[in-house]
Amino acid sequence: MARISINIKEGKIKKNDTVIGIDLGTTNSLVAIIDKETKLPKCLSKTNETIVPSIIHFSNNNTITVGNKAKHFLSTEPQNTIYSVKRLLGRSYADIKEHASYGYRIIDDETKAMVKVEINGKLYNPIELSSIILKELKENAEVILNETISKAVITVPAYFNDSQRQATRDAGKLAGLDVLRIVNEPTAASLAYGIGLNSEESKTIAVYDLGGGTFDITILNIQNGIFEVLTTNGDTYIGGDDFDRKIIEFWCTQLDLNIQEIEKNKGLYQLFRLKAEDVKKQLSTAENAHTFITIDTIIWPLNISLKDFEKSILPIVEKTINCCQLALKDAGISIINIDEVILVGGSTRVPLVTDLLKKFFGTETLNDALNADEVVALGAAIEADILAGNRKDLLLLDVTPLSLGIETLGGLMDTIIPRNNKIPIKAGREYTTSKDGQINLKIAVYQGEREQVEHNRKLGEFILNNIPAMPAGFPKIDIQFLLNADGILKVEATELRSGTRQNIDIVPQYGLTDTEVENMLLASMQNAKQDINARLLTEAVTEANQLIYQCEKLFKNNAVLLTAKEIEETQILIQSLQNIITTNNRDTINFEIERLNDYTRPFAERLMDSAVNKALNGKNIDAI
Repeated sequence: MARISINIKEGKIKKNDTVIGIDLGTTNSLVAIIDKETKLPKCLSKTNETIVPSIIHFSNNNTITVGNKAKHFLSTEPQNTIYSVKRLLGRSYADIKEHASYGYRIIDDETKAMVKVEINGKLYNPIELSSIILKELKENAEVILNETISKAVITVPAYFNDSQRQATRDAGKLAGLDVLRIVNEPTAASLAYGIGLNSEESKTIAVYDLGGGTFDITILNIQNGIFEVLTTNGDTYIGGDDFDRKIIEFWCTQLDLNIQEIEKNKGLYQLFRLKAEDVKKQLSTAENAHTFITIDTIIWPLNISLKDFEKSILPIVEKTINCCQLALKDAGISIINIDEVILVGGSTRVPLVTDLLKKFFGTETLNDALNADEVVALGAAIEADILAGNRKDLLLLDVTPLSLGIETLGGLMDTIIPRNNKIPIKAGREYTTSKDGQINLKIAVYQGEREQVEHNRKLGEFILNNIPAMPAGFPKIDIQFLLNADGILKVEATELRSGTRQNIDIVPQYGLTDTEVENMLLASMQNAKQDINARLLTEAVTEANQLIYQCEKLFKNNAVLLTAKEIEETQILIQSLQNIITTNNRDTINFEIERLNDYTRPFAERLMDSAVNKALNGKNIDAI
């Protein structure tokens, strides 16, 4: 089976291409590759430090510095120094306004668009800012490896939504990278520990990821090389930064200072924060930590003990444990089902964190053998190496070049497995019937990127028979796609109320050349606007026809509850909607749908009241 990347121009990866793995973090970022001699993953560094702080500084003449060189500007030029930009990716101001206490200026434009940051009178969005960090990592890798880098795998939190994932991909493209894959951080961490690389291995693991700005707990089931996220929980605003703030609050109490006043001075607050970060690291291995801060030639001693530190952060760590409890509950499993707990993120070095985790999971062993800061980047490097075609023994993380889905009402494509996903992969969705008494359902499977199935490639179809006759919308039909490592797609449909089941095996990639894939992708892009408009029109027509069907059904079964005038007026509105459908004008169709909906809504309420009264009147009170 050919490995096909999303590179439209070339169609596939050349064997000699180096693909880097990138951990784009809230606080720190890293880049990693597979060492050509040892065949093991390693993080790259121009110095002795593999970590690149996710900090960007813009000088007054817009000269840009990234990483450690930008760090000291946090206290001297906070308005021009950007940090924690990952928290802004794919988000509007409304999404982040409760946590918008940054040293730099975030613009509230009162829209749902992605936030913008103002620097030196110029506006930047988080994609542009993230691309600056990614470009720095790319250029570092090029200097170290002495070759041009154009392809990468980038990791994101498991809870990132589609807009955040797309924003990450766009940032990579802006940095000059062909992003072959967006990988979940817990999956990357698992790969770094070698979990799941053995196709015969079966495990349920918990990945506890506590970074500088975010926390998430992910429960993964790994079986036959398939990584299935059972559940993820967490908080995008819990992390090591919150530990730092607790230290600052302790110092303010100790020195009789007002923290709100310090916060108003952005530079001074950042100075305190950097000192708190250093002290926190000291307390990972010491009982007491000491430092000082100089303000207007006055030296302020800053001290804190491990005991006081742990007391101040206990509520925060307990929140993460509560998230673990919720994750297990959502996954429907108990602690005894967890085979392994993996630690990710620098903040897991805090002794209180590991102590409470051991107590919660009932184990003395947490998997922290790898550097917690590097583990995600190392896993990304492994996936990058597989995508580059250097691991012939592993088909675990190949890709599906085009989306896979089924035909729905109106001839629309409903995608179940999006293109460029790793395989093996399992995904599914629930559907229902559109007609009363429907006992058979045709399931047609397609491959492609267009909104309407007529423009995509049909792979096969089958009939789900013997569905119990029920009103439209009542059957619950679960359709599952399982794409295995050999490129065989198994589609299974189950009516959940009755257990009726049918399946088919399909070979989705055979017969498709790289050129055909390229042409299909190009066609989807060139016709994107036209396709979306066509889809919206089809959805409106489908909704109109369904509404007409329901109204006619209402007349047939409940005419006695309606007045002659109501029936006449409704029929006029139905006829108007039927006439408008033929015009193919989406706006007017939607307008007529709303008119008919508004007029018939009181009928539905009346029918409900009648049904309730009948049910109450029919009860045998003596039998209760």
